[in-house]
Amino acid sequence: MKKPKSDYSIQTVSNALRLLEVFREDAEIGVTELSRRLGLHKNNVFRLLATLEQAGYIEQSAASERYRLGTRCLELGQAFSRGHPLLRRARPVLESLAGELQETVHLGVLRDFEVVHLDAQEPDQLVLTTSRVGRRLPAHCTALGKVLVGCADAATQQAYDRDFVSRGRLQAATEHTIVDPLKLFEHLRGVMAEGVALDLEECAPGLCCAAAPVQDAAGQVRAAISVSGPAFRLGQESLRERVVPLLTAAAGRLSQDLGAPR
Repeated sequence: MKKPKSDYSIQTVSNALRLLEVFREDAEIGVTELSRRLGLHKNNVFRLLATLEQAGYIEQSAASERYRLGTRCLELGQAFSRGHPLLRRARPVLESLAGELQETVHLGVLRDFEVVHLDAQEPDQLVLTTSRVGRRLPAHCTALGKVLVGCADAATQQAYDRDFVSRGRLQAATEHTIVDPLKLFEHLRGVMAEGVALDLEECAPGLCCAAAPVQDAAGQVRAAISVSGPAFRLGQESLRERVVPLLTAAAGRLSQDLGAPR
């Protein structure tokens, strides 16, 4: 019987990766704070930092003596963007859609029941939604997340309920966030039926968004595309009448490019 890959994991490598992930939200962090967040002794953290610094993935600020990500992380991120077929095929679609609507467009995927923003295209607007590339957000309060879960297969939805919702992890980001499990799954059934999800100031006050799924050759949801902007421009009526038709057409073009059945 084949062993699960987790049986081959190396703890030191796992800790080094966990350390790098701490820098998602914080530009600079000290050894003591890293030790607290990782649950590791400061000596262990220092050794990890020294190893990563030598390889260029971490650097130390001369002014604050705190640590930050190194240039090798940027090089890897750029290599990912260049080499990932989904990103290559999505880029012209994102550019075209942002140009048509003059609003910010994102490409996202679902990872550990959070939305990971892989790419974005911003319009030439004075007031806009800024790029969230590289950021993770909860699925239940974002249009991207709701469409990625709502249009996913039954196994993914069951796992989302079992591993996330049923554990009481639906936190309110705004007063409009859906945090009741029954209401959320009723909402997600509507998303599946319609093939589009809306976020009406559920993730952040004053921000509205619509998202549509992108399918692959097997008919599985591979990613999603969203259009977001300030509520005064993208209220519910504007989203449905102006944004959704162009958004779903764009997601359909990318799906066909990935080999999805027509």
